[in-house]
Amino acid sequence: MSSRRRVSAALIGLVVLVAGGAWGRHALSAPLVGDRPSVVASTTGLPVRALSQLPPQATQVWQLIQHGGPFPYRQDGAVFGNREGRLPPQQSGFYREYTVPTPGEHDRGPRRLITGGAAELYYTGNHYVSFVTVDPKR
Repeated sequence: MSSRRRVSAALIGLVVLVAGGAWGRHALSAPLVGDRPSVVASTTGLPVRALSQLPPQATQVWQLIQHGGPFPYRQDGAVFGNREGRLPPQQSGFYREYTVPTPGEHDRGPRRLITGGAAELYYTGNHYVSFVTVDPKR
C-alpha cells in the first residue's frame, strides 16, 4: 500500500473514531424514557428530564433542599467544583451537591442533585459522568 493510501486510510479511521466517540458520549448522556431520549436539550445543551422521571429519592431530596434540610449526609450542601467541566462554567461556590440515596448502597452511592444559583437543577445517576437538567415542575 502506498504511503498516500495509508495516510488517507488513517485519516478516515480517525474521522470515524472521533465521530463515533462523540455520538457515544451523547448517547450515554441522554436519559431514556422507554426507548426514546427524553425532552429536548436545555439551553446548556444537556437533555432535560422531569423530576417525576427521576428515582423517587430525587424528589425527596429536592423537597429537603427547598426546606433547608435536614440532610442525611454531612457532605450535602457542599460546594460542587465541577472539575469534570460537564456543567456550564461558573465561579467557585456557584454549585452545591446533594446525595440522592441509592437503595442497597452502603455508602453515598453515585446519584446526586446539583443546584446552581437560584433556579438551576441538575441530576447525575453515575457520579458526574453525565448530567441532565432537571425540570422540578414536572
